[in-house]
Amino acid sequence: MSSQFTPPPYGGNTTDVSDLALPLSMGKGWMKFVGIMSIIQGAFIALSIIGILIAWLPIWLGILIMQAADAIERAQLSGDAGALKEALGKLKTYFVIQGVLYLVGIVIMVLYVLFFGAMMFAMFKNGTFPH
Repeated sequence: MSSQFTPPPYGGNTTDVSDLALPLSMGKGWMKFVGIMSIIQGAFIALSIIGILIAWLPIWLGILIMQAADAIERAQLSGDAGALKEALGKLKTYFVIQGVLYLVGIVIMVLYVLFFGAMMFAMFKNGTFPH
């Protein structure tokens, strides 16, 4: 009695980890470049007093993407499934953080437009807007 949910037998049409990691491994140089640029950006942000509070974010993102590049290289060269899983996990974290930052930026921009729009409206309404 076979079930439609029975996994295929082992040794069939399988793909090894090296083949799966190849597309990302081919972009590891760009991943490292983005990581280094992100760390440099964080260092420049840290030069200001207010920047010290947020400089850790681009530095953390840079470290994550560089760790992902190193793990994907290990996975592709050695066929290590654990390294592939590590790389994909770090990439997931990188994109989640980037997504949250974009959403925060959008919310701040909407609040900015609403606040300054209300100020402009109030200035025009009261006749205090310079001519």
